[in-house]
Amino acid sequence: VQLQASGGGLAQAGGNLRLSCAASGRPFSSLAFGWFRQAPGQEREFVASVGRDSKSTLFSDSVKDRFTISRDSAKNTVYLQMNTLKPEDTGLYYCAAGERALTHAAVWGHRYWGQGTQVTVSS
Repeated sequence: VQLQASGGGLAQAGGNLRLSCAASGRPFSSLAFGWFRQAPGQEREFVASVGRDSKSTLFSDSVKDRFTISRDSAKNTVYLQMNTLKPEDTGLYYCAAGERALTHAAVWGHRYWGQGTQVTVSS
C-alpha cells in the first residue's frame, strides 16, 4: 500500500487546514486509516482514525470536537479536516493504514505509513 499525504502548511491559531491521504496498492474498501502526528523530540501520537465503513471514527481527546476524519472511496482518499487550530497541533502528520475493519489508535495497529506532511500553527 502506498500512502501520499498532502495539505500541510502554515496556519495561524484559530485557522483551518485539510490534509489529504491518497491510497493505492490495495482495495480502498479493505483498509482502515489513521492519522498520527509527531512534534520534534516527542513520540508519534494518535490523532484520528476511520474504519472501513466510514461511520466508525475515533479521535484523541486533544482534537475531539475540532478535527473530523472522512474517506472518499471514489477518490481513494482520506481527509483530516482540522479546525480551530492551536500551536500545540504543530507537527509532522502521518497517514497510516491497516487491513482491518475498525478504528485503531496505536502505531502498531497500522502496517502502512505515508511520508508525512508538516503542519505549523503560529500563535
